[in-house]
Amino acid sequence: MIQPLQNNVLLEKIPTEKKVGSIVLTTEKKVGNVATIVAIGPGKTLDDGKVVPMKVKVGQKAIYREYSGTEYEDEGKKYLLVKEDDILAVIE
Repeated sequence: MIQPLQNNVLLEKIPTEKKVGSIVLTTEKKVGNVATIVAIGPGKTLDDGKVVPMKVKVGQKAIYREYSGTEYEDEGKKYLLVKEDDILAVIE
């Protein structure tokens, strides 16, 4: 598994299923940019060496900023590595 550094967050994109007749198509969710948080870094390190803890937690669903982060694929799952600042909201 990937372990993010600093204030980076690893998101797993949530696939959606769409039925066309008797065929089920799995596509990447486009509307809302929603993903599940699967790993977080320790937090942002300030100039004085103090670490600001992360506000998000593993397992939460988050809405992230469009066109942000770095995409990564592992074993057929799509991930996105973003800064914590690119997470706009947490869905509870």
